[in-house]
Amino acid sequence: MAEERVPVLESKSLGIQFGGLKAVNDVNLQVYKGELVGLIGPNGAGKTTIFNLITGIYKPTSGSYFLNGKRMNGLKTHQVVAEGIARTFQNIRLFQKMTVLDNVRVAFHKNMKANLLQSICRTKAFWKEEQETTGKAMELLKLFGLDEFADQYAQNLPYGKQRLLEIARALATDMKLLLLDEPAAGMNPVETAELKESIKMLREKFQIPILLIEHDMSLVMSICERVYVLNFGEVLASGTPEEVASNKEVIEAYLGMEEDDEGGAADA
Repeated sequence: MAEERVPVLESKSLGIQFGGLKAVNDVNLQVYKGELVGLIGPNGAGKTTIFNLITGIYKPTSGSYFLNGKRMNGLKTHQVVAEGIARTFQNIRLFQKMTVLDNVRVAFHKNMKANLLQSICRTKAFWKEEQETTGKAMELLKLFGLDEFADQYAQNLPYGKQRLLEIARALATDMKLLLLDEPAAGMNPVETAELKESIKMLREKFQIPILLIEHDMSLVMSICERVYVLNFGEVLASGTPEEVASNKEVIEAYLGMEEDDEGGAADA
């Protein structure tokens, strides 16, 4: 008998209510190892709210979510990160006045062993760990083509490179799941193409499952294996990119389109 495959991320009837408003309601989704799954929908559909629930920023008022079978409800954000969930944000959140290298180095802190006394006294063990951390950070920067910018301040990087630095920093947390919140927002076509290749590299090299919020449908359709479509805080449809792209309800709700009398499409 085949062994049942356990999702890396699973939500069961997940929801949150703000006063009388159900911002997210009865959301069931799964992301398996190595998968790249899209989460799309109109503005205000609840996509980022789901990310905030998964990362402990919000506490669910109904349902549960699990990481590798472990129930995560009630954990604080730093505990969620320690368990292995990392994310990027719609608005870039780098340490702008720190170097590119230090932005990645700081993400390794949860795995560092040196205690306060060793750090103050700059012991041999402290310096060894510092050198190892710097080496690991440089390896990550090389993966994203950022090693040549290592000594520059993060704020001086081009916009697209800052997005890649966010992903490199997330990878340094030794994550089991990566949440990308509109990584292509504000990018030009060249930067978007670079981002696409970096996401594909990340998935293929590390087999890290990725849940992606994105409004650039060409990006979603070209790299995601499965897609969940949200509308008014609920899952409207799910399936392959081709299946959701041809779903009439998705077209009407997400694209704001409807068939006209001649069988074409018109703005709703």
